[in-house]
Amino acid sequence: MKVVFPVLWIGAFATVTALLFSGGGGFTDEAGNPPDPAEKWTFLVATLAGGAFIYWACIRLKRVALDDQALYISNYHREIVVPLRDIEFVTESRWINIHPITIHLQRDTEFGTRIVFMPKMRWFAFCSSHPIVAELRAAAARSRGASPDAPAA
Repeated sequence: MKVVFPVLWIGAFATVTALLFSGGGGFTDEAGNPPDPAEKWTFLVATLAGGAFIYWACIRLKRVALDDQALYISNYHREIVVPLRDIEFVTESRWINIHPITIHLQRDTEFGTRIVFMPKMRWFAFCSSHPIVAELRAAAARSRGASPDAPAA
């Protein structure tokens, strides 16, 4: 989701957009006329908007691992270690099909104060909260000496 899908989607749309504007690629109507200029601009806007959404939803994703002491966060090139006590709170987007989870940190890291990752896929879970959200919240609470049932500070 972080690398392959964005490259394929953005690459395909950018290629078709370039071909539409250059007149190549054989894009013509039944009479052999070139595409309507409005179609070219519509495709360009769709490419730019889709690329921005894919950046927001996919490219910024990180890989996250958890143990009793820390989070291990990777962008697939570099890994950082963040103590669990630095977790301020955890949120998720249930309405996006990949259920992105955001870990909000109390201090800035090399990857910023918000870490977004995609949890393992759960079939037929639909809009329910992913179990890793409760696990992260409980781990952060334990690291601060609070009850796991208490809300994160």
